[in-house]
Amino acid sequence: MEERRSDTNPTESAEQELPLGVRIAAAWSWRLIMIALALAGVLWLIVQVRIIVIPVLVAILLTALLSPVVRWFEKHGAPKWFGVLVAMASFVAAVWVLITLIVTQMRNGLQDLSTRSTEVWQDMLTWVEHNSFGISADQIDSFGTQLMKTIEGHQSEIWNGALGVATSATQFVTGLLLTIFSLIFMLIDGKRIWYWVLGFLPANAHAPVDAAGSAGWVSTGQYVRVQIFVAFVDAVGIGVGAALLGVPMPIPIAILVFLGSFIPFLGAISTGLLAAFVALVYNGPVNALIMLGVVILVNQIEGHVLQPLVMGSAVRVHPLGVVLAVSTGALLAGIPGALFAVPVAASANAVVNTLVKREWVPGIDPVAEYHRRENTRSTAKKRARSFARFTRKEGH
Repeated sequence: MEERRSDTNPTESAEQELPLGVRIAAAWSWRLIMIALALAGVLWLIVQVRIIVIPVLVAILLTALLSPVVRWFEKHGAPKWFGVLVAMASFVAAVWVLITLIVTQMRNGLQDLSTRSTEVWQDMLTWVEHNSFGISADQIDSFGTQLMKTIEGHQSEIWNGALGVATSATQFVTGLLLTIFSLIFMLIDGKRIWYWVLGFLPANAHAPVDAAGSAGWVSTGQYVRVQIFVAFVDAVGIGVGAALLGVPMPIPIAILVFLGSFIPFLGAISTGLLAAFVALVYNGPVNALIMLGVVILVNQIEGHVLQPLVMGSAVRVHPLGVVLAVSTGALLAGIPGALFAVPVAASANAVVNTLVKREWVPGIDPVAEYHRRENTRSTAKKRARSFARFTRKEGH
């Protein structure tokens, strides 16, 4: 008995004296702390290289949107380069049409809007002057002037904090070019890039990572397509409401709402407020309040029906998860965080579910299979070219 007691490790004895719940909580705690530190390190690294990360993420979303076009042309016998060319041309044409509509519709209206805004401001000051609110018109005018000077003095900080993407025109152009080049190469060689990345992993991890990545990619594509539908509904709802209320420039307003709706929950209501402001300037406060009611109604439909139910069912994320993901993304990274929060959450959900359910074929290395198919295809092309050259020589 004495020898058994002397051989016992004091540390093990102390651990055995602790309750089981405390030991489990301690084991979970240090693991969760390590995971939190790893995530914090990843987020810090992303912030440091955001000029690269954000354009690549935008390119991934656009690739998920345009890749079905490329596959359709390939399915019907057209070469891949032709499908990529059509997809890129269609996307550029769509963006160009939207920008052209905004510029042409608002070219003549902006000057008139500025003039009418000044008139409305003066009318409001006159109204305040003739009503006893304890505030003079000069005080309000001085406050407005000071507010504009403050905004102008901190304009760079406001834009940097709101966008968090580029701090100069050079960085913006760099990000735009990086997005275009990444998009082109992902459309052309997306599979080759993916399997090249997988090649850095151990062979036994190729199958599960490939299955998880494929599931995440499908979820990302579903998100992009549903988000376009949600943005279209927002734009039509607010644009039609503006047209029925006689608000000027309903088409530019609808286009701005469509573009802004790609920021879930926040974008549509921010651009919709522009419609309420235009209604106030041109049609008076009653019309502006009705327009504001239309904006709120459309955003309530988006927030309580389209985003949680349609988006949540499409990307298989609970409606509460969609709301929390957008809120967390906006808190951590502003507008870019809100934009990428839902696709990242949807992809992560699909990846985790695939790994938990083990939805891959064991014993098959997808990287080796891909290289084998590519080698077979390359050999077939070489033989076809050799046969074509031989046929031409025989014909001569």
